Amino acid sequence: MDLFPDSPEGRARSAPLAERMRPRELAEFVGQEELLGPGSPLARAVAAGRVPSLVLWGPPGCGKTTLARCLARAVGARFLPYSAVSVGVKELRKVMDDAARLRQHEGTAPILFLDEIHRFNKAQQDALLPRVESGDVTLIGATTENPSFEVNGALLSRTRVMVLKGLDHAALLTLLRRALDSSDGLDSKFEADERALELLAERSGGDARFALSSLELAADAASTSAGDPSIGVELVERILVDAHLLYDRAGEEHFNLASALHKSVRNSDVQATCYWLARMLEAGEDPIYVARRLTRMASEDIGLADPQALVQCVTATRAVEFMGMPECALALLQAAVYCARAAKSNALDLAYGRAVEKIMEGHRDPVPLHLRNAVTDLMRQQGYGAGYAYVHDDPELSAAMQCLPESLRDAVFYVPKADSE
Repeated sequence: MDLFPDSPEGRARSAPLAERMRPRELAEFVGQEELLGPGSPLARAVAAGRVPSLVLWGPPGCGKTTLARCLARAVGARFLPYSAVSVGVKELRKVMDDAARLRQHEGTAPILFLDEIHRFNKAQQDALLPRVESGDVTLIGATTENPSFEVNGALLSRTRVMVLKGLDHAALLTLLRRALDSSDGLDSKFEADERALELLAERSGGDARFALSSLELAADAASTSAGDPSIGVELVERILVDAHLLYDRAGEEHFNLASALHKSVRNSDVQATCYWLARMLEAGEDPIYVARRLTRMASEDIGLADPQALVQCVTATRAVEFMGMPECALALLQAAVYCARAAKSNALDLAYGRAVEKIMEGHRDPVPLHLRNAVTDLMRQQGYGAGYAYVHDDPELSAAMQCLPESLRDAVFYVPKADSE
């Protein structure tokens, strides 16, 4: 059994370019210098011939799987790759038992690599604990989601979380140039305009897999064109028309972008508001969700400083329901820009918070009798409605009427902003 299933002999020319160009040794690994640089904890561990259990957290295409394979090769450990979407608890326990036997036989704990570990439920994660704790297996999990939300505390306490970043422009260019010249890659069969490579690196969003896949598409297109095969800017532009946008409507990036939009509106930054709104919609966000968020902003951050903000947002919501995407995008942008430009006040948000605080403190007093409707004779006999002052009949008496429970007589919840409400 091969320790390393990604060995050169196993790399078929039919495999995708991104797979063929996967680094085999740590020395070939590009990027993540903070994690792997001289003197880093991970570099020292590898130098000592061991790898601790890890959770690799980072965006798609940043090298999580590749790093795990390289670490296994660097310390001579057997590499056992599995995906969380295709392995159940029963199979996982068998894998862990087999791994323990491998450790006894080979003397080195195998590295169990679990891609998309955030998709494991609690029972699956708990099944990992005994073997990880005993050292029978070294666990390396990979996730695009925040592990503090998706990985249970018991497992996190037995691993080290390593945060990987999207590759920078220079790292992506290195990978693209390497792919052009490598015998595992395009083998110098194509000329590539440097500006075209720059464009690929720029538009790939830190995702090495996307950059290499786009280069492969460009090479395929160039090979079928008349004349000398070459990869130029115009060809790359065509390939990138439907460029991938990093977005996961159910994951952390969804909330990151929603937060960026909200904070841009709150900060009256119109340009950022336009960008984040377009980013969400073009990535496939549900426009109704965007409309709900904008409507919340209209009351939370603007309120009575400009009551028309709420009207704009509710109207935009109706436009979303009436038209859908892409036609409703401009209605949402109109509402968002209006909110960004509007005067700001969080007085309503603070007022609601103060009211909730009093309730949580135990102020759940009965409704004063004079504020209750007396709809039956028994209710009238009990004093319901007695002493109620109808404002249209006697404004002065009504103004003097206490509407809060007696224990909250002097409570203040809503405090308008003096300069805007």
